Amino acid sequence: MNHYQMLRSVSRTFALSIEQLPHTLREIVTIAYLLFRVSDCIEDHETLHADRKAELLTLWARVLRGTSAPRELTGEIADLDGSDPEVYVAQQAGAIVDQMNRLPSEPREMLVTHVCDTSLGMAKWQEHGPYVANETEMDDYMLQVAGRVGYLLTDVFAWYSPAIQKLRQRLMPLAYEFGLALQTVNIIRGMRKDYERGWVFVPETFYEKAGLTRESLFDPANLDRAMKVVDMLADKAGRHLIKGLSYTTLLPRMQYHIRLFCTWPLLFAVKTLAVSRHNAGVLTAEAKITRTQVKKIVVISKLFFWSNFCLTSYFKALNRPSPA
Repeated sequence: MNHYQMLRSVSRTFALSIEQLPHTLREIVTIAYLLFRVSDCIEDHETLHADRKAELLTLWARVLRGTSAPRELTGEIADLDGSDPEVYVAQQAGAIVDQMNRLPSEPREMLVTHVCDTSLGMAKWQEHGPYVANETEMDDYMLQVAGRVGYLLTDVFAWYSPAIQKLRQRLMPLAYEFGLALQTVNIIRGMRKDYERGWVFVPETFYEKAGLTRESLFDPANLDRAMKVVDMLADKAGRHLIKGLSYTTLLPRMQYHIRLFCTWPLLFAVKTLAVSRHNAGVLTAEAKITRTQVKKIVVISKLFFWSNFCLTSYFKALNRPSPA
């Protein structure tokens, strides 16, 4: 399985966006995505203890920096079930690193820097434990797992496009917000699944404000109060998503492939948030948009993603609460 096939095996929606990029960027971003997925697999795997995860994430950072051999990592996770696509990708870490090492030096160093920072940030949170005290802590966690992805992509886009390079300083804070937007939506839609594996990324201050604990947040008897917590998270996601829209509309129209790459995750997140808002189902199951909804967004947005006015109008239309 080559790296493009691995991409499609672990991503339903991001593969669509990545495949729109020009060949040079497509190669870099595909490899970057797979490197991040190695980190994600280690962080999320249900059979690994938190201390072990922290050790493996730190080892992965050393592999990326070239101070440890890839086989040191892959040997440690060889016993995990490779029929899971994410585990398979992690077990192919050596092949992915080989692909990374064939990239031009500047983007290669960008990938090493940002993926290492993410992995070490994840390791820090594994050592911290499965609770988030307040919104500041939540934002720090989301910086490690998503905000740094935004930084990497902006650096790569600026390396590729002189026009984007001129905008880099304006884009960077918006890239952070864009990453937090996507991750906040992920936290909302995966609240129940995260809870079942022992993690609650909802800030303690949010559910305490509603008179709840981390356990009672998911008690059906407390549905009305729990939905107030979901509303707080949805409002937070909405604020970040507006910044993600600003990031996308700031990109030069001439870089239409990059704009489209950013447009689809943005709109998918907006629609997911609309489906999740005021939907009690997020407390009992993972919330997702359907393949039909994804296809509709892809078709409609292709018609006008180059227009800031039309994109903003569609963003607002998708943001209206809707049934799951």
